[in-house]
Amino acid sequence: MRYSIKLGSPWIACHFEPYDLVSGTYEKVEDEEEEVYETVNVFKLKQFLPNLRVVNLWGVPFINDDHVDAISSNCAHLECLCVNYCTKVTGSCLRLVLQRCRKLKSLFLAHTSIVHLSLSTSQAISAHLLIDSGLDNATIKAIEWEKTRIEELDVKGTELSSDTLISLLTRLPHLRWLDASWLENMTDQVLEAWLQSGALANLQFINLDTCDSLNEQALTDMIVRHGPQLHGLCLGGQHKLLEYFWMNMIPQLKNIRVIVMGIAEDCCPKVAAKIHVDQFIDCIAQNCPRLTRLEIRWDDDTLRFSDKSSKFIDVLRMKCLKLHSIVLSDGQYYELVRSNFERADRMSVVR
Repeated sequence: MRYSIKLGSPWIACHFEPYDLVSGTYEKVEDEEEEVYETVNVFKLKQFLPNLRVVNLWGVPFINDDHVDAISSNCAHLECLCVNYCTKVTGSCLRLVLQRCRKLKSLFLAHTSIVHLSLSTSQAISAHLLIDSGLDNATIKAIEWEKTRIEELDVKGTELSSDTLISLLTRLPHLRWLDASWLENMTDQVLEAWLQSGALANLQFINLDTCDSLNEQALTDMIVRHGPQLHGLCLGGQHKLLEYFWMNMIPQLKNIRVIVMGIAEDCCPKVAAKIHVDQFIDCIAQNCPRLTRLEIRWDDDTLRFSDKSSKFIDVLRMKCLKLHSIVLSDGQYYELVRSNFERADRMSVVR
């Protein structure tokens, strides 16, 4: 197994324009292959890229804080730095990076080894910080989040404590996008404190997938208060959220673009009640005209539908004209929805 760094210009996330960037990827090389993979010398590379806007070093195993520090030393225009899965990055470089790169908008630190980091910088970061695991609670609390302009935050799958989550979320008044999925410590108390802080005023997208510590009432309070402003809502993996919850909450989501509901097939034994999917479809069609993506994870054994379901699917197809993706579990209902859209020459919608 050998690795290389590749240069390219792909799209970064969905909110950024394409820039020249350094992209780190895994390259598996068989012994019989004769191709030579060269490793880019980051220390030499930096002097040729003073106008670099985006650096993506995702998964490059040899990248450490020295490399990140070297890049930042000559990239004053840097807006996005990604070191996801770079396990040798500890975060000791971040203070200098934030001081040098005043235009930094995006910082991806997924699965890095950030420990014992002390930050008190007040640089304004105008977009988002993505942090995925290995984070130290004291580190997160020490950062002056209220002095940043973070709009998008991903803390999925981390071991951050409830106190740290409260400290973090309540100090992000500009937050627009949050992925807090797979957080054991995302509790009702965290959500309540966040609501009380008023920091959800600009929130448009939120992912709380498989946050088992959250209860129906806490999520109901959030959607009732902030549902009309939401463009994306993922509450998949929540076995407590069934038909009653969604039928009451969907009318609150007038501007929603993306909805994810239900739990995956292998989790469905947790759901004892049947889900009347036709009611969901009709309710969505009547209340969510801007919907572009719908994901329903319940399988055929959990969903209740009939031959008349096609009429409700027709209404959805005609009312939600921007809908370009419906994700369903494989089964009879999937075949029913797919055939309906295919008859209308919309071949790529259902998957």
